[in-house]
Amino acid sequence: MKILYGVQGTGNGHISRARAIASELEKTNVEVDFLFSGRAQNGYFAMESFGDFSLRQGLSFVTHKGRVSYARTALNNNPLRFVSEACSLDLKDYDLVLNDFEPVSAWAAKYQGVPCIGVSHQNAFRYDVPKATFGLVDRAVIHQFAPCDFELGLHWYHYDQPILPPIISHSTEQSPEFGEAFLVYLPFELLGHITRLLTRFDGVQFVCYHPGIESEYQSENVLYKPLSLQGFKQDLAHCRGVICNGGFELPSEALALGKKLLLKPLKGQFEQQSNVATLEALGLATTMQHLDSSIMSQWVKEDLGEPVYYPNVAQDIVQWLLKANWSNQNELVDSLWSRVVFPSYVELSA
Repeated sequence: MKILYGVQGTGNGHISRARAIASELEKTNVEVDFLFSGRAQNGYFAMESFGDFSLRQGLSFVTHKGRVSYARTALNNNPLRFVSEACSLDLKDYDLVLNDFEPVSAWAAKYQGVPCIGVSHQNAFRYDVPKATFGLVDRAVIHQFAPCDFELGLHWYHYDQPILPPIISHSTEQSPEFGEAFLVYLPFELLGHITRLLTRFDGVQFVCYHPGIESEYQSENVLYKPLSLQGFKQDLAHCRGVICNGGFELPSEALALGKKLLLKPLKGQFEQQSNVATLEALGLATTMQHLDSSIMSQWVKEDLGEPVYYPNVAQDIVQWLLKANWSNQNELVDSLWSRVVFPSYVELSA
């Protein structure tokens, strides 16, 4: 079997998830090529897992000052270029397209009649799960941005829907470790705004990663670091808690390590708004709609978290994939959720 794996490159969470699945695919005799879109070539880092991958511009949302900018999004995306990319992507050598919300490979597969399996958090919103808002534009994005023949949605709880637990990229069997510093990753916020918030807490230590940081330096109570996969994973493993936006993958990894969460969703992005509402309702996170020092002051004093146990979802997906009975997902769904263990304080009736 030969697979083209299309990955949305706008957020690091998609890439992290693809890295976990790629690791499991390496253990099989499947041949895989990777295609990424949605980010400039110089914005990708730690891509060794994907070999000689290819890039397309694709489609992506543009953010400005912590919110989605629809005007900048419209100016940044070129529909004619996108159609050309999808039509020119030749899939004749592939048996299957695996897709994580990547539009070029998804539409190319649709045009050429190649089976396409979508594995993404976005697919969970096709089902009856909590949604902060879900207007016509949101619905169109979920259903038409990267259409697939078979969809696997990922979420923190199943809500009696045929969706899967999160895919995480680290071992969940290690014992939680808690140092003194809080990890901060708010890539959609201006670094100056983040700095003004963190430096208000003189006695609290923070490690801050941000795309705008070029080299490591210490200033007052904050250690600033440039983006680094290994460095970030080490700081995540040893931090007291995580302050981040409302994406899916980083909160999932933090929950698996028992790290408490303070989330600031990206404004104008229904997925992030829905994510933070879901985690707050489950009792797994605290949220703030802006960089709020009063909420943060209470959060840093709260007790440490407890880990959520997630099985190796990537491994089970690859095993299901190789069986080629893609319309039957029930056994995969039931098997995975039967092995998830939540802390006692989680509100599963949410």
